[in-house]
Amino acid sequence: MGKVRTVLIKNVSKELINKYPSVFTTDFEKNKKLLDKYLEIDSKHLRNRISGYIVNLLKIKSKE
Repeated sequence: MGKVRTVLIKNVSKELINKYPSVFTTDFEKNKKLLDKYLEIDSKHLRNRISGYIVNLLKIKSKE
């Protein structure tokens, strides 16, 4: 079974990958810092969830 992610996390992550395709990588820590630069997120928890989902999406895209 996979992790459950909200629609907000999925939509924001997909939008960021489409908007900045060459910026984000499969490195979680680097993505966290980049999210602080490109978005204004109040909670660490939400930022970490978005960063993790971006990593997951990029790994799936690289396998294809």
